[in-house]
Amino acid sequence: MQNTDKLTAIASQFDLKGRILGIKPLGNGLINDTYLVTSDGPDNYVLQRINNAIFRDVELLQHNIDCATAHIRRKLAGDPDIDRKVLSFVRCTATGKSYWTDGQTWWRVSIFIKDSCTYETVDPKYSYLAGKNFGQFEAMLADIPDTLGETIPDFHNMELRARQLHEAVEADAAGRMKLPEVKEILSKMLPFEHEMCRAERMYREGLLPKRICHCDTKVNNMLFDKEGNILCVIDLDTLMPSFVFSDFGDFLRSAANTVAEDDPDVAKIDFRMDIFEAFAKGYLEGTSSFLTAVEKENLPFAACLFPYMQAVRFFTDYINGDTYYKIKYPEHNLVRTRNQWALFESALSKVPQMKAIIG
Repeated sequence: MQNTDKLTAIASQFDLKGRILGIKPLGNGLINDTYLVTSDGPDNYVLQRINNAIFRDVELLQHNIDCATAHIRRKLAGDPDIDRKVLSFVRCTATGKSYWTDGQTWWRVSIFIKDSCTYETVDPKYSYLAGKNFGQFEAMLADIPDTLGETIPDFHNMELRARQLHEAVEADAAGRMKLPEVKEILSKMLPFEHEMCRAERMYREGLLPKRICHCDTKVNNMLFDKEGNILCVIDLDTLMPSFVFSDFGDFLRSAANTVAEDDPDVAKIDFRMDIFEAFAKGYLEGTSSFLTAVEKENLPFAACLFPYMQAVRFFTDYINGDTYYKIKYPEHNLVRTRNQWALFESALSKVPQMKAIIG
C-alpha cells in the first residue's frame, strides 16, 4: 500500500483535468494495485500500478491496450455514450505515453466510468451476457490492423504445460514422485496429453487461427450500467493473440464448476450445463461475424481443455514443491489438482450434450 502523498505525486505525472482531491483503494484485484482518484475537474480517474513481475514488457502491454481501445473507439464513432463503452487512458505529461515509470514501478491512469458497476454473480443470465459481450469484443478486434504481442508468452499453450509436467516428473525436486497418489494422478493424465495438445497442432497445420482475445474472461471483468446493461470489457492486461478457446474455455472452467477450484469434496463437482448453454448461446451470437466452422466445432474441446490444463499446472507445481501458486496448507495444490481433474472428467462426459447445443 502506497501513502497518499506518493500516490498524488505519481498521479500528477499524468495529464489530469482538475486538481486531485483524494485517492483511495478501489476494487479487489489480485494482480495490480488500483486506486480511485477524485478531482475537482470533469472526471475522476483510476490509478493502477502495473505488476511488472507478471507483465514484464509493460511497453508491449500498453501497446496492445492502446491499439485495441483505439480500434474499438473507431468502431463506436458516433455513439453518444462512447466514453462509457471503451476505456480511455490518460497520457503521461512528460512522455506522451499511456504509462509512467520511475524505473522500478510502472503506473497508468484511465478515466473512471461514471455510474458503472461490476457483478460477481455467475448464473445463466450473466453467463449469457458474458458470452455475448466477450464474443462481441473479439469481433470488434477481428480486423484490427495493428500487430499485437503476447503479454505473457505461451500463457495458454498446452504443449508447454505438458513439457513442464514431464520436466517436473524427471527432476522430482520435492521427492514427491514416490507418493502413490502422485503416481495415480499421473497415470490418469498422460493418456489425454496428446489429445489436449490438439490446438497447437491445428495451428501449425494452418487449420486454426489466432485471434485477439481477452484471455481472462470473467463476469467481473465487465462493467454494467445501473440498469444492468453491459458497458464495456475491462482488465485488458492479458489482451493478446490466442485461440478463441482461451476466452471460451477459461470462463467455463471457473463459472461451470459447482464448487470453488480448491474444494476438496470432489463428489460435489459437476460441470454445469446450464452455464455452458447460456455462455455458448451468447458467445455464438457475439462471434457470428467471424467464427470459423473449425473454431465453432471445437468449442466443446475448449470446455474440457481448460480444467485439464489447470489440473496439469497445479499438479506440476505440487511435484516441484509448490514454487508458483500460493498455498494455505501442504496438500493444497494436490487438492486443487483433484478438483480440476474431476471437473475435466465431468466436462468430458458431457461433450455429446455440448456438441448438440453448439450445433
